Order: sequence, then C-alpha cells, then structure tokens
Amino acid sequence: MLDGMEKINLVKNVAPLRNTVLLGAIIREVMCRDEGMPGMACFHGFSGYGKSQAALYNTQATGACWVEVKSVWTRKTLTEKICLNLRIPTGGTISDNVELIGEELSKSRRPLLLDEAHILCTRSMTNLVHDIYESSHGSPIVLIGEEMLPQSLAPFERVHNRILVWEAAQPADLREVGILAHLKCPHLTIAEDVLHHTLVESHAVARRIVTNLHQIKDYARIEGKTEIVAADIPHIRWQSGKAPAPRGGM
Repeated sequence: MLDGMEKINLVKNVAPLRNTVLLGAIIREVMCRDEGMPGMACFHGFSGYGKSQAALYNTQATGACWVEVKSVWTRKTLTEKICLNLRIPTGGTISDNVELIGEELSKSRRPLLLDEAHILCTRSMTNLVHDIYESSHGSPIVLIGEEMLPQSLAPFERVHNRILVWEAAQPADLREVGILAHLKCPHLTIAEDVLHHTLVESHAVARRIVTNLHQIKDYARIEGKTEIVAADIPHIRWQSGKAPAPRGGM
C-alpha cells in the first residue's frame, strides 16, 4: 500500500466509483463548513470497499495530505509521516512536530486524510489527533477506517464530538462492475449477465470484483476469446473469498 502522496501518479488507474465520489463530498463538506462548526469527518466501511483507493483519488483531486497509518507506528512516527507528506521538516520532538503540522495545515488549509484510522483508536493516539486539529485551528481532518470505526471512536469524546460528517462506504453495484471491467479488461466484451455474476460472486466488494475480472481476463487469454458470455461462467475460476476446503488424507 501507499503512504500518503507517494506514487500519486497511480491515480490514473483508480476508477471514480461511488465511494470515491462519497469521500470527495465529505472532504468538500468539512472544507466549506460554516464558521464554528467542527471540522473532522469519519468515512468507514468494510475491507475491500475501495476506501483507500478513494483516498488516493481525492488526494490528487483536492491536494489533501494522505497518510495510511501502520499498526507498528508510534506517536512520533505518525507525526513524522505527516510532516513528510506535507513536505515540511520534522522537529526534534512530538510536540515540535505537532506545532509544525498545525502551522502548515492552518496556512495551506489542505485537508488531512488519516487512513486505517481504527489503528488510532487509543487514548494516546486520539489525543494526538485532537492536538493536531487544535494546533491547525480546525483544519479539515478525515478519519478513514473499518466498519466499526464510529463505535471505536465513541469512548474518545475529544475527537468524537468534533466529527461533522459520518459516512459509510457503500457496496459496489452493477454499474460499477461495468466501469471496472472497462478499466481492467479494455479489450474484452463482457455480457451483462457475466458482469452480474461477477458482482454476486464478489459479494459486491470492489477488491474481489477486480480479482474476478482478472480471472475473466485470464480465462479469455487461455481460451483465445474476446467476448465472454453466460456459457463461459461455469469455466471461470471465481474467487468468492471463501477459504478452500481442507484436503483429505493421502
């Protein structure tokens, strides 16, 4: 995965799906909020719904600072990564970094997107997020994470009551399967009933849809096909996310 704005040129491979649009609307809402309103937002959803890809797309579109949090990071590491992606020098201490980040966000008004934010749901980390928000004079901060992120934030009132927007990422629909098929299989004609089967096999999870489109493309390459129709469905190795059954003994 990517940390923040590194390799941002990959945005050309990100489809502007519904969750991309949703996240863009969230960012605009906290950026354009009325004076005196809180400036944080929460975008949450199940794994594979395309939240990080939406963050990548909107980083380019809005000039946001995007940081994908890692579970092994300390408080100092987090502040250093934010400084790095803001392209500002780091200070000697966490406190120095918080002040530098706050100054830069306040000056630039760039939104800060913290991905995998469920990792931050500890007292010390949420206090750090609160400190950055206050030091930036309320610059927009969007927390992006797992489906239960709102519940995980609930015990930490200093952050929870500064959330202006709570938005859930949505499962994919048939239209989005078609968009992804056009992006990932541009040289194939795929019948609508095959696209529908792809949606069902993938349980409407964008990441699995992309995996199954790869399976379709691989099948078409092996069979020398340029058009995939309903009769091909039984011959494609679909990935449903279920673990393979255990093998019997020898």
